[in-house]
Amino acid sequence: MLLGGVAACARTPGAEVAREDFLPGYGPVEDNGYSLPGIPSQYLQGVNQRSLVPYSGYQGAGDIEVDPYAKFLYLVQYDGTAMRYPIGVGRAGKSLSRPTVVRRKVEWPGWTPTRNMLRNEPEVYGAFSGGVPGGLASPLGARALYLYSGSRDTHYRIHGTNDLESVGNSGSAGCIRLFNQDVIDLFDRTELGARVVIRSYDDSLRLEGVEMANRGVELPPKIVSPETIYGATGIDPETNA
Repeated sequence: MLLGGVAACARTPGAEVAREDFLPGYGPVEDNGYSLPGIPSQYLQGVNQRSLVPYSGYQGAGDIEVDPYAKFLYLVQYDGTAMRYPIGVGRAGKSLSRPTVVRRKVEWPGWTPTRNMLRNEPEVYGAFSGGVPGGLASPLGARALYLYSGSRDTHYRIHGTNDLESVGNSGSAGCIRLFNQDVIDLFDRTELGARVVIRSYDDSLRLEGVEMANRGVELPPKIVSPETIYGATGIDPETNA
């Protein structure tokens, strides 16, 4: 079993809807041989979709500012605007506080639990110690930006997800997650070396207002069996081969 970070790869039978029901930019995507489903409009209500907005924060062009309270990620532009993406924030994402730098960008990244995960929750992560290869079953979705402090990998990621309900909310697992369509867009726009800054709650209140700075709810963990994950990859969960 695994918490919500890996539950992100689970597909709900019958979730697909007619192509004409998808909002622009959120329809089905064919990417590197993978078929990503579109995002149903019920998950894209109000501010919970990608938008070009006036930027009122304090970061420079090319920087990424993450607001874990309002559940937004801003990619700052050169003209006083920003691409704003809705995000889901997991437990790891909530603990990210110091500025970091994007040192790696990976398409269809695989995922392996860290030693801390395996040590602290072996009953949850032990079955995945051999890792999950990149693809539709990977908890990191279609793209990942790897965040470094100097030359050190912080093990924090900005990544995609298929756990649609988590975007705009907080969860028990994972870092900073976006709809797959959004993380593909962000990936293409972000340069290696981009700074990633985490907005404080006080700044979120000042810039977004009380209601938006407290956007979303805390979701309970989602449990998915190893057989479900590895079944989508063709890997035997007993042997990881």
